[in-house]
Amino acid sequence: MRKGLKNALVCASIPVLALVPALPFVNRIKPVILGLPFVLFWILLWVALTPVFLLLADRALRKDDAGKDEGR
Repeated sequence: MRKGLKNALVCASIPVLALVPALPFVNRIKPVILGLPFVLFWILLWVALTPVFLLLADRALRKDDAGKDEGR
């Protein structure tokens, strides 16, 4: 597997892991952050951070593709 593809898959899987399997562990009403129960804050935080991780995944793929084109 190409290094860029591997890095992209890792970056893209971080939000999935933070939202799906980690959710039962953060399912707490207290503490309250910004007036929101912690679980709701956690979900909104990761919804906001997901595009950042997808941008990193895209950049990793583009960098890998650029390096592959130079090697031809």
